[in-house]
Amino acid sequence: MFLLIVYLVAGLVLILAGANYLTDGSSAIAKRLGVSDLVIGLTVVALGTSTPELVVTIMSAVNGATSLAVGNIVGSNIFNILVIIGITALIRPMKVERTVNNVDLPLVVLSSLALLAVSLGPQLGTCNSMPEITRVDGILFLLFFLIFMRLTIVRAHNGVEKTDNASQPDSKPEEKKNSVVKSVLFIVGGLAGLIFGGQLFVDGASGIARSLGVSEGMIGLTIVAIGTSLPELATSIAAALKGLGGMAIGNVIGSNIFNVFFIAGTGAVIRPLQFGTIGLVDMIVFTVASLLFFFSGRYIGKSVINRFEGAVMLVIYIAYTVWLISSL
Repeated sequence: MFLLIVYLVAGLVLILAGANYLTDGSSAIAKRLGVSDLVIGLTVVALGTSTPELVVTIMSAVNGATSLAVGNIVGSNIFNILVIIGITALIRPMKVERTVNNVDLPLVVLSSLALLAVSLGPQLGTCNSMPEITRVDGILFLLFFLIFMRLTIVRAHNGVEKTDNASQPDSKPEEKKNSVVKSVLFIVGGLAGLIFGGQLFVDGASGIARSLGVSEGMIGLTIVAIGTSLPELATSIAAALKGLGGMAIGNVIGSNIFNVFFIAGTGAVIRPLQFGTIGLVDMIVFTVASLLFFFSGRYIGKSVINRFEGAVMLVIYIAYTVWLISSL
């Protein structure tokens, strides 16, 4: 047990340090390339912080523990919105850009509705057995992911074009080169810290949970989901504290879309992912969180997710967690 606690603490330290380096390096690269913090958050940062979920899902699919993979994805997305957006908004209200409202948030809702529809397969008559994400579903998810990446790349290209004629800093070529190398090292080092730290945290937390007799499904929805989402949490908080609201919100949006369309899609192609103990209540909370994210950014706060909305999200997550614990 002592060793497992050491894993928890060491993992947390690596995650926090990795998040700090990742946001610094990514922000520097974004400014140098003329790409917005939002686009960097949607792509580089989101992919990096979603690596723990990707590793857990692929390993779970390979080893046949598919319900753990689905629980990890559902639990991580719930945590990303209700906890990460909630805490980040409490630290500093976040302005939601027009393109986020028109493109990215609808894709977050679409991803949640797609997974909800798959989970309701027996009720909808699309399957007769236990609901699962089939290989066909996985291929469709991957196609949606390609559409998302295409839209993001076009946005990044347009952003660079707009800054082509902007004034450039009067620094020497060697200084620029050193700055770029330093930023890349920050990103690589930050990602390494997040990945290894997240793995240590998950190993420690899962070991403690199993020693206490907690089921695999519950581990996926809570311990593993929270552990694999710690990189997103640390990165978003670090970005918010540094005034990089676009990177913070882009990180969560990108991670949620990555989790469903790319990670679940990839896992299902390897082996169909069964929902197992992931029930209707979990999927409803998952969908409601996405809809709340959408309406908070687009309508309720007039393109600003404020502290009150952040507090509401945290209260919903606490209530959901209490329900999970009471259902043991």
